[in-house]
Amino acid sequence: MSAPRRLQIRRKAVSVTSSMGARTIGRSISIEPNFINIHLLEKIKEIHYTSKNQLRNIADKSGKSEIRKLMRPQTISFYTLGCRLNQSETAVVQNSFETNGYKIVDFNVPADVVVINTCTVTENGDADTRRLVHRITRLNPRARIALIGCQAQIQKEKLTELPNVQWIVGNALKLDLLRIIQELSPDGKPQVIAPVIPRTDFTVPLSGKDQNHTRANIKIQDGCDFFCSFCEIPYARGRARSRKFDDILREVQSLVSFGHKEIVITGINVGTYQQESYTLIDVIKAMEQIAGLERIRLSSIEPTTIPLTLLDYMGKGRKLCRYLHIPLQSAHDQILKRMNRQYAFQHFRDFICRALDTVPGICLGTDIITGFPGEEEDHFQETVHRLNALPIHYFHIFSYSSRRVAKSRNFQEAIAPEIIQHRSRILRQLSQQKRRLFYESFIGTTQRVLFEQRKEGTWSGLTDNYIRVRATSTDDLANRFVDIQLLKTHDAGVWGEAIKAIT
Repeated sequence: MSAPRRLQIRRKAVSVTSSMGARTIGRSISIEPNFINIHLLEKIKEIHYTSKNQLRNIADKSGKSEIRKLMRPQTISFYTLGCRLNQSETAVVQNSFETNGYKIVDFNVPADVVVINTCTVTENGDADTRRLVHRITRLNPRARIALIGCQAQIQKEKLTELPNVQWIVGNALKLDLLRIIQELSPDGKPQVIAPVIPRTDFTVPLSGKDQNHTRANIKIQDGCDFFCSFCEIPYARGRARSRKFDDILREVQSLVSFGHKEIVITGINVGTYQQESYTLIDVIKAMEQIAGLERIRLSSIEPTTIPLTLLDYMGKGRKLCRYLHIPLQSAHDQILKRMNRQYAFQHFRDFICRALDTVPGICLGTDIITGFPGEEEDHFQETVHRLNALPIHYFHIFSYSSRRVAKSRNFQEAIAPEIIQHRSRILRQLSQQKRRLFYESFIGTTQRVLFEQRKEGTWSGLTDNYIRVRATSTDDLANRFVDIQLLKTHDAGVWGEAIKAIT
């Protein structure tokens, strides 16, 4: 598609003319080509919306169904796949629609527009997108679907084949989805908007109150420069870049004003945060000064990026939670090298031991990939042996799947799926054993729990060191801190008994 030749802005209508034609429909823009030129989007930013009264007059005179549709409240639902960063960004997008008159409905309720924030870390994430689209189409065939995020960035052409998909928006512009939907009306062909992601410091619109979570997420960083051989995130998210320091604090203050007492710091590679002279530690220190914020939690941090002062700071027992999730991926050095991980297992082990010595009671978790190409049986057994001996408390297990643009897609020595599944089961069992031992070490102690939700009379919440606690109470404990004596373990955490409410 060639670039649009001209953009005409009229008092009562907007018309965009491209080399392939266009039509005027009030304030909406409908374009025949399904791949949108980024220069056109820049022009769209310049458009001044007509007032609601003007639109109503236009609708009365023209009778056009498109304009009438703009005048009634639209319903919209959201579904988020993948990481906490995706959750954070979905909250921003959802807030933009809600503050502009859209009615947010549950994902299981038929809606005019359905937004899926996609994930492409594994093949399972890709499959989940397809499954959700077909489910929506079956249950709500009139719904218009918007696919945004990582899969939309990398697999845009393939996603155009899915039914009822009207907008495919990559990571560069997904936070502008409201404007895109308002200005680029569907005309039977998916509108695909996935330009190259710029490498610049950024700001983020306010997300508003997260109605679905007690703990709110704050995005401070995006992108990655590490290019691990199994990963396509640098292609989906772009190169590493940081959010402006003052913009982070602005949103934290907003989230606290809505009643959030715990905020989770999120990003693709948060340890690389660097905005002017500010670092991750500076972000944490500044957040601690905000009145009303009780807890700060790091979502995940790469082992080679952890600031030297982080453990000492965490050990002082301020607001930073005693919790670190540090991806290891393999405990065998040869596999780590093939993965392009820039450390050896001993480096990882030394840090874990230092963390336990510096921060009493800290919970330490990691990620492990099973079935990476070339992972022979002796490599796997060495990983099991080392993980068993490593004083870590749980693992997230990922079965390797080849990604379209990751370097490992060209590696030979693929591991059979049944072997990958077998190895995953072994590691999950080991993780369950380690988690239970960690929980048991706190039985009889009193821990401060932030409760989140109640189900069938039982409240569920988290300690600062990531122990899932359940307790029965007739009181409303939502978003309240309660001192809980931990009594006994169960499959999904620890049962406890309230000592006193703290508010």
